[in-house]
Amino acid sequence: MSDTSAEAHAIQVEIHRKMTGEQLLLLAFDMSDFARELAAQRIRDDHPDWSARMVIRELIRISLLPAPLPARLR
Repeated sequence: MSDTSAEAHAIQVEIHRKMTGEQLLLLAFDMSDFARELAAQRIRDDHPDWSARMVIRELIRISLLPAPLPARLR
């Protein structure tokens, strides 16, 4: 399933083929940062009373762990 038309996808693929490895890596980092910021904003929206540290911990938890942090680590 895709939200991109076949024509737009072909253009995107052509652009990526012309990029250097470094450019592709930087693009991947930018996309990762953007996704992480979206997730962090969702956490902040869901828990407006949480500190920045708590938001970061939850972001790490949802990224790496299948369940909430154990009580001793909160």
